[in-house]
Amino acid sequence: MSITVLKPGLQTTVQSRPRIGLRHLGVPASGAADPLSLALANRLVGNAWDTPALEATLLGPALRFETPCAFAITGAHAAATLGGDAVAFHETVFADAGDELVTGATEKGARLYVSVAGGFAAEDILGSRSTYLPAQLGGMRGRALEEGDELTVTSVTVPKLRTPEEFRPPMSSSWALRACKSFEINQLSDDGRNRLFGDNWTVGNRADRMGLQLEGPPLEVSSNGRMASAPVFPGTVQCPENGAPYVLSADAGTVGGYPRVAQVARADRHLLGQLRPGDHVRLLRREPQAAIDELRAKLDYWRAWLDDIERLI
Repeated sequence: MSITVLKPGLQTTVQSRPRIGLRHLGVPASGAADPLSLALANRLVGNAWDTPALEATLLGPALRFETPCAFAITGAHAAATLGGDAVAFHETVFADAGDELVTGATEKGARLYVSVAGGFAAEDILGSRSTYLPAQLGGMRGRALEEGDELTVTSVTVPKLRTPEEFRPPMSSSWALRACKSFEINQLSDDGRNRLFGDNWTVGNRADRMGLQLEGPPLEVSSNGRMASAPVFPGTVQCPENGAPYVLSADAGTVGGYPRVAQVARADRHLLGQLRPGDHVRLLRREPQAAIDELRAKLDYWRAWLDDIERLI
């Protein structure tokens, strides 16, 4: 049983859980850029939260179902049709053999997720079936989908569900990300430290699964590009000598040589997957204990709909 890719979209990959516990060997986490939206899509078709699904960036794919199948779409706002009829996001949808699903350009948010009951077949490499494009690992032979690809699925029967309104993450063009100061923040000037957390930033065109450059008046940084490489993680905010902060995302490497001036709090890290060029971003300064308390509160809130929320945020 399969689904045929009629149009692949701008960049559509198979994504699942991150690769955990391998950073000391130089293996990045990868995984879904927005794991919360991935989990919400899988919840609607009876899958475990990390069952492989499609992650589409800015422009979604067109797919033909070769077998009856239940699917769901979550994440960024976009138009979608099945056989020419509009498809609602955040609910289980049933497709017949021969039906064509067309997903358009995202209007708010950067990435949408398409899950199917039973999940998409994908190669398990180093503990995850997620696609890591730089090393061509996992997913569909380690690459983005291409026209004519046949995606193997296991069709199973599931009930129809809808995500409750209170568990539908809003999409926006303006974002607030809670963040803590990091190891080399003192390499920013006093004015730079104040502006890092006080200015409104704009996401630049350098924005992908590796990270996002923030544009605004440059910060004054004293490293001169000579800092020794040090561990970095998704959510690390670096400041190169050009003074433009760079926020690492899901496919970030394991070490970097630029000052680590902030770290996006774990509670908001999944939001990085929805930032797109032109969006506005504000970093909200938090002390570590406040960030921990807010994470616990967020987990308590989401547990009513996603009982394994601790594993994905």
